[in-house]
Amino acid sequence: MRWRNKADRWLAFEELEDTLKEQLRAIEKDEQLLEDHFYKDLQFGTGGMRGEMGPGTNRINIYTVRRAAQGLAQYMEDQGRKAMKRGVVIAFDSRHLSSQFALEAAKTLGKRGIQVYLFDELCSTPVLSFAVRHLHAYAGVMITASHNPPEYNGLKLYGEDGGQLPPLAAGILTEYIQRSGNELLIETEEAQQLLKQGRLIYIGEGINQAYIHVLKTIQLQQQNNKDLAIVFTPLHGTGNKLIQRGLTAFGFEKVTVVKEQEAADPDFSTVQSPNPEEHEAFKLAIRYGEKAGADLLIATDPDADRLGLAVRNHQNEYVVLTGNQTGALMLHYLLEKKKQQGTLSSNGVLIKTIVTSELGRAIADHYGVTTIDTLTGFKFIGERIKQLEQAGKQTFLFGYEESYGYLADAFVRDKDAIQSALLAAEMAAYYKKQGQSLYDQLLVLFETYGFYQESTYSLSIKGRDGEESMLALFNTLRSAPPKWLNEVQVTEMEDYASGQRLYLSTGDRTPIHLPKANVLKFKLADGSWVCIRPSGTEPKVKFYFAVKEATWSTSQKKLARLEKKVLEMVGERNILSALKQIEHA
Repeated sequence: MRWRNKADRWLAFEELEDTLKEQLRAIEKDEQLLEDHFYKDLQFGTGGMRGEMGPGTNRINIYTVRRAAQGLAQYMEDQGRKAMKRGVVIAFDSRHLSSQFALEAAKTLGKRGIQVYLFDELCSTPVLSFAVRHLHAYAGVMITASHNPPEYNGLKLYGEDGGQLPPLAAGILTEYIQRSGNELLIETEEAQQLLKQGRLIYIGEGINQAYIHVLKTIQLQQQNNKDLAIVFTPLHGTGNKLIQRGLTAFGFEKVTVVKEQEAADPDFSTVQSPNPEEHEAFKLAIRYGEKAGADLLIATDPDADRLGLAVRNHQNEYVVLTGNQTGALMLHYLLEKKKQQGTLSSNGVLIKTIVTSELGRAIADHYGVTTIDTLTGFKFIGERIKQLEQAGKQTFLFGYEESYGYLADAFVRDKDAIQSALLAAEMAAYYKKQGQSLYDQLLVLFETYGFYQESTYSLSIKGRDGEESMLALFNTLRSAPPKWLNEVQVTEMEDYASGQRLYLSTGDRTPIHLPKANVLKFKLADGSWVCIRPSGTEPKVKFYFAVKEATWSTSQKKLARLEKKVLEMVGERNILSALKQIEHA
């Protein structure tokens, strides 16, 4: 009943912030809901620490934000005065309470003598990453819940390289956070006092200008971009100003912004979800595109690290590209241009995640580029970029993941929808001059390398019961892995929790040289694969499916059969209550 002790402590705290006090009193008699607010402390996942806003240790609020900031401050104190003087950059997106949470983090860090640089307006995640590097800060804090629903918020923590903290560093920091004491009693300093002392400095336009200046280095082709018609929507988030400025700097003139979604709106009132992965998010952009005759539709999520594209197919209808398809198009364009210009590194590296399409590897192989796989989460890609730089033997060329995250230049160390939007626009303009659309070029890639098709399903696992069901699912699959799927033999099970690869026909095992994670991946004899992992950003279990065939239609049919077989198998084991709970992502 440890959760009850924490709940009682909050209920008895007379100085509890008024709104939180009211919310807590409203659920005081609901034992199950109260437990959900307190049964655990928020943990770091693939995208930092995030959750629903509200009272409790399992929610995002000023006290859990202060607790995380206090842990960071104590860690920096132990690193010495130099780290404290270099300081922390803090930014925030357009969500409810984001600016307040950013200020609370600043006031907590400043109280402990840490230098703080706080953005004076909405800021995207990639610009925060850039600012940490540009200012030579020791760390960064981004207040955001990325693409999650409006009731969510959270924070991402960045190291001095501008990348999200990888597991080892996050684990060390988590220990400091856990030792930071009663979150209700953490002291802060008034902002005016910190300003007077010089420990709080507001930043903004100067960083934006520096970012735009460096952004020009990603331009691969000097060409006239005036003819490409673009519709852009920031989905009520932070990407609006800099993407428009970037497109202008790159010479794009026919740019139409979705007015209903241009202004920051923490309720994301025009979309069901502010996530460019969701096709519904393009509904308004498609209307604008049809009216403007647009060649390319661009959407970014609230903190502008995810990018979605929609292009016209051969029926003249807009189709939303998957993250795998967009990443493959960008990768091919980048490598082809560098090869033509004689600037393609002989030691170049592509970095992708274990759930990203193998089409990227096939393209990289064609250009003599090495592919490195990481666990899911762009922090692992950022970590590998840092390792490549330190080793000095290989050159980073491109990084991407299936969940709409891409990076073409390492002056940012997280996925960057701003530089990706400009690269995508340049790419679309180039192919238009060749008489092709991006859809045409995608078909060229499929014809050249094979028809790779992927899909994702998600299952909600909210609360303690959901987590127990998830553990049961993984335990069952580990103890009795399927030997056949889709009438095809399962040859390998990669268990990233044990760090071992099991060859099912022989029972032999080999090590997997990646960090430990609760992830299972099953590889089939025909090159298909299935991966299952808990989401690091939402209370869900995610299923990934991938196939390769000789034609579009056969790959689609094969993918559908594989999905059905896996979900039926999981249902038969009574791990999931019903297939109808599974939402197509």
